[in-house]
Amino acid sequence: MSQQLPLDELTLTLARIRGLLLTEEKVDRAVQLLAEGVRDAFPGSAGAGVSLIDEQGNRTSAGATDPLVIQGDQSQYRLGEGPCLSAWATEQTVIVSNAGADDRWPAWAESARELNIASVISAPLIRGPRCFGAMKLYSAAGDAYDQNTAGSLEKLAASAAILLDNIQSTETPKRFSEGLVEALNSRDSISRAQGYLMGQRGLTEEEAVRELLNLSQESKKSLAAVSAEILGGGRRDRVHEGT
Repeated sequence: MSQQLPLDELTLTLARIRGLLLTEEKVDRAVQLLAEGVRDAFPGSAGAGVSLIDEQGNRTSAGATDPLVIQGDQSQYRLGEGPCLSAWATEQTVIVSNAGADDRWPAWAESARELNIASVISAPLIRGPRCFGAMKLYSAAGDAYDQNTAGSLEKLAASAAILLDNIQSTETPKRFSEGLVEALNSRDSISRAQGYLMGQRGLTEEEAVRELLNLSQESKKSLAAVSAEILGGGRRDRVHEGT
């Protein structure tokens, strides 16, 4: 069963998750919100979860939408094996089509049968050289996930990893106004302005977002307004000057 998100839906999902996470000051709450966002993006799943993992493989924070996810995760950490730990360790998305018969993790496969977990997909959360966790979907149906699902989940993971890493590493993350969160949810113009900055100045995705935030704060205008000015040519001189 393919669960590839349409481009518009994926964009809106990313915007919603970004908007939620950018207002959070606590890692645990941000992780829970992310899990809920992933669940909403893939409604055919039994549940979704996000785990943050340290360098030794110990889970430091987790969010889950359903008891099945909690039980499935707990069994992986108790046994020291499973698809989510493998996604974190290998920094590759892991797809499980028949969990109860998967010989990659025989002990966890037995636990999956007991929990009625048939399919799992888990994507790593990577920021730069560091993989600090994984997000995952569980299903009671076999063959629930494929490469299309992986592509959509990886896009969510890439965006969320930037924000989660910032929340983890900053003692007092900056709170954003309600107007800014609403602007983030209007992703069309913002995404195009971000792409313009990346193309004109050779910025990375994160650097382009930071530039938009700086311009918004300096002008005391919303991100949507600043993006519209860039796309309309009103701010392009400053963009080219690198201010």
